[in-house]
Amino acid sequence: MGSNNRWNWEVAGFEPRKSVEQRDDYRRVPVAPRRYSMSISSHSDLSKQVFNSKLLRLNDKVKLAREDYLQLRQEAMDLQEYSSAKLDRVTRYLGVLADKTRKLDQAALETEARIFPLLSEKKKLFNDLLTAKGNVKVFCRVRPLFEEEGPDIVEFPDDNTLRINTEDDSLSNPKKDFEFDRVYGPHVGQADLFADIQPFVQSAFDGFNVSLFAYGQTSSGKTHTMEGSSHDRGLYARSFEELFDLSNSDATSTSRYSFSVSVFELYNEQITDLLLESGSIQPKVYIGSLDYVVELVQEKIENPLEFNRILKTAFHNRGTDTLKFKVSHLIVIIHIYYTNLITGDNIYSKLSLVDLAGSESSRVEDETGERATELLHVLKSLSALGDVLASLTSKKDDIPYENSVLTKVLADSLGGSSITLMIVNICPNVPSMSETLSSLNFSSRARNAMLSLGSRDTIKKWKDIANDARKELLEKEKEACELKLESMGLKQDLKLANDQCVLLFNEVQKAWKVSFTLQSDLKTENIMLADKFKIEKDQNLQLRDQITQFLHVEQNQKLQIEEKDSAIEMLQAKLKSVESQLNEALLVNETRMANGSISQAEENSSKKATGDDMDSAAVTKRLEDELKKRDALIERLHEENEKLFERLTEKASLAGTPQVSSPSPKGPLSQSRDLQRNENTNAKGRPGDGVSPLASEKTERAIALVKTEQYDSLAAISDGANKLLMLVLAAVIKAGASREHEILAEIRDAVFAFIRKMEPRRVMDTMLVSRVRILYIRSLLARSPELQSIKVSPVERFLEKPNNGRSRSSSRGSSPGRSPVRYDSSSRNMLVGDQIQGFKVNIKPEKKSKLSSVVLKIRGIDQETWRQHITGGKLREITEEAKSYSIGNKALAALFVHTPAGELQRQIRNWLAENFDFLSIADDTAAGATGQLELLSTAIMDGWMAGLGAAQPPTTDALGQLLSEYARCLYTSQLQHLKDIAGTLATEAAEDSAQVAKLRSALESVDHKRRKILQQMKNDAEMLNLESGAAPIRNPSTAAEDARLASLISLDSILKQVKDLIRQASVNALSKSKKRSMLVSLDELSEQMPSLLDIDHPCAQSHISEARDAVESTAEEEDKLLDAPPPGTKFSADTTHGSETDVAQWNVLQFNTGSTTPFIIKCGANSKSELVVKADARVQEPKGGEIVRIVPRPTVLEHMSLEEMKDVFAQLPEALSLLALARTGDGTRARYSRLYRTLAMKVPALRDLVGELEKGGVLKDIKA
Repeated sequence: MGSNNRWNWEVAGFEPRKSVEQRDDYRRVPVAPRRYSMSISSHSDLSKQVFNSKLLRLNDKVKLAREDYLQLRQEAMDLQEYSSAKLDRVTRYLGVLADKTRKLDQAALETEARIFPLLSEKKKLFNDLLTAKGNVKVFCRVRPLFEEEGPDIVEFPDDNTLRINTEDDSLSNPKKDFEFDRVYGPHVGQADLFADIQPFVQSAFDGFNVSLFAYGQTSSGKTHTMEGSSHDRGLYARSFEELFDLSNSDATSTSRYSFSVSVFELYNEQITDLLLESGSIQPKVYIGSLDYVVELVQEKIENPLEFNRILKTAFHNRGTDTLKFKVSHLIVIIHIYYTNLITGDNIYSKLSLVDLAGSESSRVEDETGERATELLHVLKSLSALGDVLASLTSKKDDIPYENSVLTKVLADSLGGSSITLMIVNICPNVPSMSETLSSLNFSSRARNAMLSLGSRDTIKKWKDIANDARKELLEKEKEACELKLESMGLKQDLKLANDQCVLLFNEVQKAWKVSFTLQSDLKTENIMLADKFKIEKDQNLQLRDQITQFLHVEQNQKLQIEEKDSAIEMLQAKLKSVESQLNEALLVNETRMANGSISQAEENSSKKATGDDMDSAAVTKRLEDELKKRDALIERLHEENEKLFERLTEKASLAGTPQVSSPSPKGPLSQSRDLQRNENTNAKGRPGDGVSPLASEKTERAIALVKTEQYDSLAAISDGANKLLMLVLAAVIKAGASREHEILAEIRDAVFAFIRKMEPRRVMDTMLVSRVRILYIRSLLARSPELQSIKVSPVERFLEKPNNGRSRSSSRGSSPGRSPVRYDSSSRNMLVGDQIQGFKVNIKPEKKSKLSSVVLKIRGIDQETWRQHITGGKLREITEEAKSYSIGNKALAALFVHTPAGELQRQIRNWLAENFDFLSIADDTAAGATGQLELLSTAIMDGWMAGLGAAQPPTTDALGQLLSEYARCLYTSQLQHLKDIAGTLATEAAEDSAQVAKLRSALESVDHKRRKILQQMKNDAEMLNLESGAAPIRNPSTAAEDARLASLISLDSILKQVKDLIRQASVNALSKSKKRSMLVSLDELSEQMPSLLDIDHPCAQSHISEARDAVESTAEEEDKLLDAPPPGTKFSADTTHGSETDVAQWNVLQFNTGSTTPFIIKCGANSKSELVVKADARVQEPKGGEIVRIVPRPTVLEHMSLEEMKDVFAQLPEALSLLALARTGDGTRARYSRLYRTLAMKVPALRDLVGELEKGGVLKDIKA
């Protein structure tokens, strides 16, 4: 990986292997003419120079590693000291904050302890004030008169009196008055009624038992008063909501409130629990008196919604019998629990809400049977309730609770310090007069039975006591409020302290994490460097020993070569002597011929010449043998040199990237020497006709040399490609699931481009390619539920048993050398119905001969339990057949992608076990206890995996085709999603400039994402498809969105100009010419409206009208000649006011420079796509307020000097100048380019501009 944190595929090993002449450290030595006496001193000198250079390089690397280690160790020590000092400071500060927190907690607890007695006394005084006139209160409520009910008989003299017109002429006064604690007419709603009942709910919340009864005849409004309607809630819901609000306002860290509810029905003196569910364990509560206890279910409630849900459940369990509702009582009890953690007090109270049965007494005489019994029970319970209330108001000692189940159950809510409120509901019509008078008499009996307060003095005394109680209550409330305010202040301080503690704790955690990470990294690197140093040291020692041995071998070979040279010299001397003898013989022959003895001389000379020719041929043959031996020694020496060179290259590459460029064992130098030697030999041996064979031999050797170099280059490329893919897989697996997708996205384009480049050469391990492809496809599956839902065929569809006929997989034809089975490529991808061609596993049981049976019997093996074994050759054959079957098979590729490898192999193994029961489960005689099924399934899996990664030009491999389809599906769904979002945004109307800018930014963002997806799809189509005729990518039409975006851009420009005109009109008076020009500008803006869409017309029209009204309403004045500004006026913040108003959204950046206060800079873009910044004019106090400036592009500084740059930066905020200025002009331009890019990338509207500037080379200083 390069220094710019991007993947670099230019690693050693992918270039063709260089020959000896192409190496940099090689010096060509001219080939000398062939002589019989040769020396290898030049070659040995060259080898020594190569060895010395390699040793020097290794020593340099060791020195650099030591220096890096010492530098890293010093940095680690400095960082550890800095972290320790910072942690000490933070720890001390945390201790101070902890002490302050403990003090605040103690103060809060003391305040709570002081408040609690005051609150208790306040609750007691409030209850005493509420029960000053008795514990029983009676309210009367009259329902509205319905249509066709006749005249109204009820009058309301005041808020406490009810008048009934009896229409009895026999009486002197037919109107009768009744007095109550409060009277409500038909116009009073539920909220006004509850306003007077709220003090009773408050008393129940304070710890006193309270009971509320709804009394009256049927259809008088009892159930409406208690339950209410959907739009006007009754006492049930309002009472619990009040309790819930009181608990939220009064609950503290040391006090807790909890609520539960019980609902039951009393029918015929029998209790039915409406919350009881059969077969379930629910919490219970016991209510009633000492003599009568009832067990009821209590449901815990946390909020009003749960309370309403429980009530609906109870009403549902009650049934739908309306006749039964009229003769039964419905009781809802809310249990209130209070716990104080300081005092340890636990207070229990309850609020009982009772909807009584109808009080009709006249119907008893008309009813018979079961109905009469029901009415009698109702009258009995109501009469008993009246007796209890009368006894309580009369202060009697004996209270008759035992007369009815209703009074027994509610005994603790009627007597003692409890409070009882009865709401009497009556009908205002004439037919109900008798029942109305009966209900009023019943309620008057309970109210008028109160004891008299005594004489006026007694009444005055009681009034004084009540006034004193009120004053004392007000003082206590005031003191409690002050203590609450103090407690709230302490809580706020405590919260701030806790927040500071959390921030400091987070800082400490970050510091610890950074310190621990750095320490672990440095420790790991230290260990690695130490191990490297040790390994290199050992390798150097081994290298020295090898060099010593090599020099010794070379010396011995030199001695042997010198001996061979001396022998050659002796043979040459002998050859010369033979030639001289031959010449002498020729001279003697000529002399004899001259003397006349021709015949005799010819005979002798012929014999001698024949003998000399025989001696010369033998000498020449012996000389050639010696030369061949010498050449063999030279070849061995050269091979030893090359082996040693390869070892040195491998040792040197341990510190860097693996090298695959070692020279071939028989390099071009030895090839050329052999060629030259053969040429000389042929020239010496056959001086007459040796030209043609020499030329043919040269051609053959040249062809062999080319083939060798080509083979070596492909081998190097293959080795490097496979190593690189293995590194990719190792990196992804090491990253784990948390960063797998991130790493895949980072190296995705580079990996696919590399695979496509290497596919035509067929040099890669296709199993590695398959694993890489599967990784990427599964990363797509994780991002798309639609792809995850794709159904694939089971593994049984891809496997077949061999035919019943004579198969090629018999024992006779199972040799590994025969050709594998070929499959039709056209039928591999048939996915319709059941037309998938399966892979035939060609294995059949072997027939046991008599000899094999005898051998098994001798070895003691049972013939029934004996299983067939598969040979290694057969496994290799099956692997090749599986590879041939899986090439281009997309259905099989989908199975591999959607099924884990372990699960797939298990399914194959199960299928084999079901279909080939003659195979051995375990092989105890050969390589351990490895199952034959396991070996066979592994062979099939390996073959399939290798075939799926093999390309079929002009198309890529099957997994690559599947990846292309899945990527296309994913991108299509993403484009459709963006299309839907853009369509929704295009139909939204904008009312002001802020909404216009927001819609415009949203549409631009959607368009940017869409173009990014299209570019990625284009890149994928180029990388995943080898053929050029791939199907085009379908891009959803965006005409409507583009039209709306253009309309919004025009509308934004119009609104900005309108806003500028309104700003200019916000003065006391305008000159006539100025006003005319502004009105003309508004008319021009109105003429631009046809360029907008209809949805944007209202917004533009309203803003133009508003601006026109503002301009026309401004007073006019005569034109005046304005003085021109003096020359040299400096550029101020006012000159960029238009730029500030032109920016739709500001983005904030914080630059930490090491000082106590960071630099805060706001950046945005105007309508001209210029970078605008807003920051304080100066860094130090006084800062001079925020100023707005347009930041120039880096091209402005291209030909400026450093002083000119400072003049330009002087117009910008001081923070930008400090961040951009450097010591030199080049450094300033580079820093300013980086700063400009950082600011512009923060603004979404300028990111495309940054990309264009980078492509144009404007931001080239960034990479430097």
